[in-house]
Formats: sequence, C-alpha cells, structure tokens
Amino acid sequence: MAEVKFETIEQLRQKTGEEIAVGQWRPVTQEQINLFAEATGDYQWIHLDEKRAAAESPYGTTVAHGFLTLSMIPALMGETVQLPPAKMSVNYGLNRVRFPAPVPAGSKIRPRVTLLSVEDAEGGVQVNWRVMIEVEGSEKPACIAETISRNYF
Repeated sequence: MAEVKFETIEQLRQKTGEEIAVGQWRPVTQEQINLFAEATGDYQWIHLDEKRAAAESPYGTTVAHGFLTLSMIPALMGETVQLPPAKMSVNYGLNRVRFPAPVPAGSKIRPRVTLLSVEDAEGGVQVNWRVMIEVEGSEKPACIAETISRNYF
C-alpha cells in the first residue's frame, strides 16, 4: 500500500517542489544482484564473486549494480506514491542520475521522493520526480535520479 495517495492531479500539483514521501526499507539480496547480472550480461566480480569481494573490494562484500538500484525506482515509487488511476503510465526518461555510494548485498534501501514538476502532456500529464535512494546505515545515498513519468487518463 502506498505511503501517500493523491486523488487528483491538482492535489499533486499543489505539492510541486516539496518532498512528499519517504518509503519503507526494502532489502537488496545477492539473488537479485545475480539475476540482474544474468539479465544484463554484467558479470563484473564486484557484484557476483562474494569471496573475492570480501578480500579485495573496498566494501568488503558484493554490491548491487548501479543500474539495478536505478531499475528498482518504479517499484519503490509504486509502494510509496499513488497517483489517480490512469489508463496507462510509462517511464518517459531521466534527466540526471548519480550513484554516490554502493548498495552492499543484504542491505536495505528506501526512496525519498520530491515532486519537481507536473506538466500537461497530450492525453495526460508528465511528472518529474527527484528520487533519492537511501541505504540503511549509510551517510550517502546510493542513487539520486531525476525521473520522468507520463500518466495518460
């Protein structure tokens, strides 16, 4: 169930420029990391080789791919923010993405969501978000992304 619900787009527009939600902690498992490597062909040892990562990595363990963390944003957003029902919603793009800190395997992440803008688009709206992915116990976020979604009504 979403943390914050908006009944109308006008209610959403009123929150432009504000942090509107902080999601629940969600684990990132080694199994997820392995499946992501399989799906993308990114088999770098820092993600998959637990023994080598323990011995050679500055993190002391394997870490999630930055793009795995980024790809989790839509699901995390769905758990955190609920918009009015739409016929269709799509990920439209990204304006900026940074990965300031790692996500160690077995750690927990959560989104911190700020609404940047709501613009009219043909048949719906385009919503620009700033999503900061925090790692439990870390001072730095793992990912900061400006995401764009389109919602068609």
